[in-house]
Amino acid sequence: DKEVRAIFLRLFAQLFQGYRSCLQLIRIHAEPVIHFHKAAFLGQRGLIENDFLTKVLNGMAFAGFVSERGPPFRTCDLFDELVAFEVERIKAEEGNPPKMIKHVRELAEQLFKNENPNPHIAFQKVPRPTEGSHLRVHILPFPWINEGRVQELLQEGLARSQGAPPATRGDKKCVVPAGPPVGMFI
Repeated sequence: DKEVRAIFLRLFAQLFQGYRSCLQLIRIHAEPVIHFHKAAFLGQRGLIENDFLTKVLNGMAFAGFVSERGPPFRTCDLFDELVAFEVERIKAEEGNPPKMIKHVRELAEQLFKNENPNPHIAFQKVPRPTEGSHLRVHILPFPWINEGRVQELLQEGLARSQGAPPATRGDKKCVVPAGPPVGMFI
């Protein structure tokens, strides 16, 4: 699963290499608008006649891609790193399948780590009850809940949480690396 995703990640990184150099920020509206200059992108890569890439760039999915990934200051991810820093590596691996497979496996490992950041936490398996376990006499009934004690615990927890600093996610926004210009990929 992760290796297939890594292959597609490489494919889209190759297709869209240099896309950031064709983004234009238009500030004539109340909110700035990010526009992708398709003709410049296709022309600089020498792909004006490429029907497939033209259709991809005209699609709604690519418009969503530009609106999400266009801002110059946002949280960066693996795709941004591939587009900005791995251009030469991807180009060099085109004729060498073993190196390409090695890179795909490295990307798959990174994707797995992104989804499972702490591999030591494992789900504990609860054994299935044996036959006739429900007939045992020695099982104690569940105790009644003391409502007063529950309220006390809730109040203590609220008091502690109000004094604690707010929880924040680990994602930090940064300036997205532009990567090499489009003209380099001809």
